[in-house]
Amino acid sequence: MSVLYIALPAALLLGGAAVAAFVWAVRSGQLDELETPPFRAVFEDPPRPRE
Repeated sequence: MSVLYIALPAALLLGGAAVAAFVWAVRSGQLDELETPPFRAVFEDPPRPRE
């Protein structure tokens, strides 16, 4: 029973950290573009000029 005194606050802290990370990601705009990221792996990079 005494393990609950450690496990419950730890679980609440981890859950709170996950929610805070999600809110930070949404506010910083990391989840704005949902269409093109899957296609970036398929597109060719422009050729580099030779040096």
